[in-house]
Amino acid sequence: MVDFLGLMKKAGELQSKMQALQAELDSVQVEGTAGGGMVSVTLTAKGDLKGIKIDDSLMQASEKEVLEDLLIAAHADARRKAEEVMQDKMKGLTGGLPLPPGLNPFG
Repeated sequence: MVDFLGLMKKAGELQSKMQALQAELDSVQVEGTAGGGMVSVTLTAKGDLKGIKIDDSLMQASEKEVLEDLLIAAHADARRKAEEVMQDKMKGLTGGLPLPPGLNPFG
């Protein structure tokens, strides 16, 4: 017979752990860079943009397209790092079971 009370208790514990993990991911920051560090983007592990740094040499009208491309690349680098942090944290929560690709429990 299935232990429904035990399952309910475990579900409640998992929910509490998920809430704590969400709060932790808000405080963890990652930095993505592009152009040899000329552009950097800082995100929380949940993907919220917290900062952008741009080397002064890119602040010229002739460098506009390069700057736009580097911002996109730096954001993508930071996003990848944020996803890695989230996956590592989730492995600890789920007992080492990896999340399926593309599954983000935080939105």
